[in-house]
Amino acid sequence: MAKNRSELVAEVAAKADTSQTAVNAMLDALFSVFESSVSAGEKITIPGWLAVERTDRAARTGRNPQTGEAIQIAAGHSVKLTAGSKLKAAVSKKK
Repeated sequence: MAKNRSELVAEVAAKADTSQTAVNAMLDALFSVFESSVSAGEKITIPGWLAVERTDRAARTGRNPQTGEAIQIAAGHSVKLTAGSKLKAAVSKKK
């Protein structure tokens, strides 16, 4: 089971007793800050909840699955999300 963005916005708006439009604007602003900060190489940490950081991947040799030919895969970047202690504790609780 998964929540989509509109379900998340509706739930947060109800808990915060605010409009869905305001929550949607906040999420847009939050994701914009995440995007600009992480792409610049900054790590974002919300203590107890999560950490988001950019990781570097070195260039490597791979194989074309159709021909078996060796190919060069360029160096690149990825994103790493790490769960904090509060989030880990919430997940490990038995219901």
